[in-house]
Amino acid sequence: RVCPGAGSLSCEASHVSSFEPDGSFPDPPEANMPTPPRPGDTAPTFSAPSGDGRTVSLSDFRGSSDLVLYFYPRDNTPGCTREARAFRDAAAEIRSRGAEVVGVSTNSEESHRRFTANQELNFPLLADTDGSVAAAYGVLKPNGRTAERATFLIDRSGIVRRVWPKVTVNGHAREVTRAIDDIREDD
Repeated sequence: RVCPGAGSLSCEASHVSSFEPDGSFPDPPEANMPTPPRPGDTAPTFSAPSGDGRTVSLSDFRGSSDLVLYFYPRDNTPGCTREARAFRDAAAEIRSRGAEVVGVSTNSEESHRRFTANQELNFPLLADTDGSVAAAYGVLKPNGRTAERATFLIDRSGIVRRVWPKVTVNGHAREVTRAIDDIREDD
């Protein structure tokens, strides 16, 4: 039988690379990605180097502070720079509410060191160079090289309280700050 659009090739020959060994279609890359945690879920654990040479882990915040964990695609790009500056400007207010800010991208520690210095950031940026932290939070792009822009508010017990899966940079830091107030009211 001839497959439409395959010229004289059979369907099997024209699509042989599209099938798994058992003859089934492979799952698209997104199908194998974990889904982002939802409010009420336990936050996935993580540990990654920061631009200042420390290793930062979720366990560093347990019992002591809430965590604003934000993922962004790349250092030194317009949207990511605006977002980092907004969190920088809101960091004191966020800390006064008992929370800390941590940014995560797949950039290297050296890239984060330069970005932090250039933008005068007052919170750590984690170098998730293998994408494992972004993947655990379900925000690694299908290309496997960058993270989606997303934010997770994690309480001091390690429970995800709010998720922003598709962040709009303008006003986001203010919205996160208000959400910290909301979770304090719920406690």
